[in-house]
Amino acid sequence: MNSEYQNFEEEEINLREEIQKYLKYWPWFLVSVFVAVVLAFIYLKLSKPVYLTNATIIIKDEDTKSPATSGLSSFTDLGILEGLKTSSIENEIGLLKSKRMMTKTINSLDLNIQYLSYDLFVTREVYNNAPFKLDILKLDPDQLSRYAKDEENEFKISWEGEAITLINKETGNKKSSRFGEPLNIGFAEVVIRKVEDFSATEAAEPLEYGFRIVPVEAVVAYYQSGLMAELVDENSTLIQLGLEGAVPTKSQDVLDQLIVEYNKEAIVDKNLVASNTAEFIDERLKIINFELDSVEIDKEAFKESRELTDIQAESEIFLENASDYKKKRQEVTTQIQLASAMLDYLGEGSNSDLLPANLGLEGDGVNQQVSDYNQLVLERNRILEASTVKNPVIVRLDQQIEQMRSVVQKSLQRLRANLDISMKELNNEAKVIQSRISSVPSIERRYRGIDRQQQIKESLYLFLLQKREENSLSLAVTAPKAKIVDNAYTIGSPIAPKSKVIMLGGLLIGLMIPFGIIYGKNILNNRVKNRDDLERKAKQIPIVGEIPRIDKKQSHLITEADRSVLAESFRIAITNMQYLLINKTNKEKGIKMLVTSTVKGEGKTFTSINLALTLANMGKKVIVVGADLRNPQLQRYDVGSRKQLGVSDYLIDENLNLHTLVEQTKYNKNLDFLTSGSIPPNPSELLRHRRLGEMLSILEERYDYIILDTAPCMLVADTFLISQYADLTLYVVRASYTEKALLQFPIDSKKAGKLHDVSFVLNDVDLANFGYGNKYGYSYGADKKSFWEKFKERF
Repeated sequence: MNSEYQNFEEEEINLREEIQKYLKYWPWFLVSVFVAVVLAFIYLKLSKPVYLTNATIIIKDEDTKSPATSGLSSFTDLGILEGLKTSSIENEIGLLKSKRMMTKTINSLDLNIQYLSYDLFVTREVYNNAPFKLDILKLDPDQLSRYAKDEENEFKISWEGEAITLINKETGNKKSSRFGEPLNIGFAEVVIRKVEDFSATEAAEPLEYGFRIVPVEAVVAYYQSGLMAELVDENSTLIQLGLEGAVPTKSQDVLDQLIVEYNKEAIVDKNLVASNTAEFIDERLKIINFELDSVEIDKEAFKESRELTDIQAESEIFLENASDYKKKRQEVTTQIQLASAMLDYLGEGSNSDLLPANLGLEGDGVNQQVSDYNQLVLERNRILEASTVKNPVIVRLDQQIEQMRSVVQKSLQRLRANLDISMKELNNEAKVIQSRISSVPSIERRYRGIDRQQQIKESLYLFLLQKREENSLSLAVTAPKAKIVDNAYTIGSPIAPKSKVIMLGGLLIGLMIPFGIIYGKNILNNRVKNRDDLERKAKQIPIVGEIPRIDKKQSHLITEADRSVLAESFRIAITNMQYLLINKTNKEKGIKMLVTSTVKGEGKTFTSINLALTLANMGKKVIVVGADLRNPQLQRYDVGSRKQLGVSDYLIDENLNLHTLVEQTKYNKNLDFLTSGSIPPNPSELLRHRRLGEMLSILEERYDYIILDTAPCMLVADTFLISQYADLTLYVVRASYTEKALLQFPIDSKKAGKLHDVSFVLNDVDLANFGYGNKYGYSYGADKKSFWEKFKERF
């Protein structure tokens, strides 16, 4: 239970720390949100609202028995109206959304001409609410495309009385004309007409008007891409059309005109088929009428010239008998041919070949013999597959097959002889019938042919007359294919831009931009920024203090009675160091504090001086020793000491007196400087000299605190040589400068014993990253800063 509570508490603390990383930059969030919301508001004001326009139609089924379609459906008997049947509803939707239909709609409404109004920074399309109308007399599409590409197809118009002036919005070229007169604008010849009864619908008229001529293909592509057509229900032919646009009345006209063009095309297609059918019927009627008249005249003349009576019944009897005999002769002829074919096959075939069976030969005996013969052949072939021709069974079967073959041949010859006799008898009987038919005048047969032609022509003539009347009815009744359920109407409120969504998006973007910048900066940052970074990377080494970042305009040195954040941070650092020196503060000698860092530029000298000033202001006797013999920085704070002798001179010359090298500073009477002196060629060898220990022993007798400003310990070994004399090592880390990876160096140095009693001093900390001070403030007892001053500090 305790473990779960501890984990929960750690997660809560981590979450709070993560949130705190962003809360300290609240001015950035405030400014970003404000700017994003303002931009979103401006976008809403400048953007054109988009409205949704809808219309609903029903596609009529061509199979319904309406007066217009019932007549046309009967033409399918002729096979010429198969293409008029209703296609699937998906095809109709595709036709409505086609480029051809949209092109007809755009051309009908002249939507390639856009009428514009200019109001301050906003250009709006006024559609049918312009004080003039434009008629295009002649247009060059190729030139228009080039002008549109260079945005030279837009013109502002101004007028005074009947005189008008056109100004090209892109080039500024002017053209003058009068209302009603042709005007050449480069890519077209136009006429501008004044609208006499014009009245602006807005409260205040726009400052200027103008127009733009756009290529028809571009307008068609725009509206075609925005047109929506879908079935309301899968089981119906109800189609809902939708179109988005900034001008509601224009979108309504487009949808209404699209339905009109769709119905026009359907009616034209229907009438085209009917017209072609009517032409075909009229031509056929003329031909049939001429042929029918000719046949009737021939029939009348034929009967009058030969005084014919009704001999139809007798003729029919003779003809029927002749037909029966003819049929029998054909059957006998077929039997003779089959018998001859079988005999030929027997003569050419071998014992292993099967005879054709079930050919239709009359006579069961012959068919049975053929069947028996085939059975013997099949048995022989089956045995022969596993044996040879010398097998006694095969030899016996060959003999039987040969005998049966001879029997079949004789039977077929006998059958053919009988059939020849039957054929002769039938021929004789046919001659008798033929002689009887010959007794009927041959003219009767000609008469029947004439009568038959008359009936055919008459039936076809009546059929075409009926279809011509039906076709005339279909032309008279032309109902539209698409029935309008709802005319085009526009939803009241715009569908885009959505103000709530845009404002919310602006708010979120305003929050996300600084969040992303801060998050990215934290992710990519490889340098120590605050106390938390230092504690996480080097838990083994305590932190005695944080030094805030000082503005260039502020003093970098602490003065007496100083109440600044810098002074308070050093006081806190000294207080924290007292706990680390608790076992050493009771000794009679002074305390030696070594100040070092990893690399150059982390603020060792700055920390040493201000630490010494803070102790001196507390009444302590303090000396700052310039122990960096390679790159001395202490002289920066005392210009006169640059040419003085110092530590290096003392270590080299044993005749020098240490007291003569110490200089009292101008900053505080309790603070002295011992500069590094001349730069030696061998700093490391000098620092190993015994006089270094003697020098420090002398100083600790005279001073309460000896602060050693040393060289960066990662670059040279000088600091490690001095650290053995120090009571406390202050390791300076500079925020936003020292890389996190370099923190491993003081840890390893401490483990190896090269440095002892090490404590961190975090220098140059941004106020936004300041540890406890940022949360609770170092300004206790000081003048309270205004909101604007705090805001500027954040930036």
